[in-house]
Amino acid sequence: MENLIMLVDDETNVLSALTRALIDEPYEIITATSGSQALELMAGKTVKAIVSDERMVGMQGSELLAEVKLRSPQTVRILLTGHATLDAAMRAVNIGEIYRFFLKPWDDTQLRFALMSAIEKYDLEAENRRLLATVKSQALEIRVLEKRYPGISRVQKNESGTFVLPDIPEDELSRIIRECEAEVTKGS
Repeated sequence: MENLIMLVDDETNVLSALTRALIDEPYEIITATSGSQALELMAGKTVKAIVSDERMVGMQGSELLAEVKLRSPQTVRILLTGHATLDAAMRAVNIGEIYRFFLKPWDDTQLRFALMSAIEKYDLEAENRRLLATVKSQALEIRVLEKRYPGISRVQKNESGTFVLPDIPEDELSRIIRECEAEVTKGS
């Protein structure tokens, strides 16, 4: 999956400076000059991180990040502002659940590290969601097997903690294998 990030600021010179700061990074960068444009550009795309200015004409950055949280909760949200007020910071953190907050002028190195960390966070959470779905699917399969073959999922441990499976008579094992093969054939 590509590392798509979005930069949002109503000042094009700020967007240019942000883009230059990230030129050597392995990101695909898209830019927007307003909150509404950012939301339009995000539609149908997997944006891993968004960096937005707070003070913009129309929609404020904290409002944009709150809307991004609703539409794409997995996107990591970073706020950039030249006017750090406690109120703006609190609103951004509470409503938009921002990951990081930067003051203008920002430090390029800190911004690069924050985005690297944001992408890593996004990827780890995506992998966690994938693994959780796999575990849920496997748990359902075990429940189905347990209904069909009561006791099949019971396991025992010996004195050393090694799992011990009870012996299954050869004829019973052959019958289970035939049933499974029939199910697979029927499902194909």
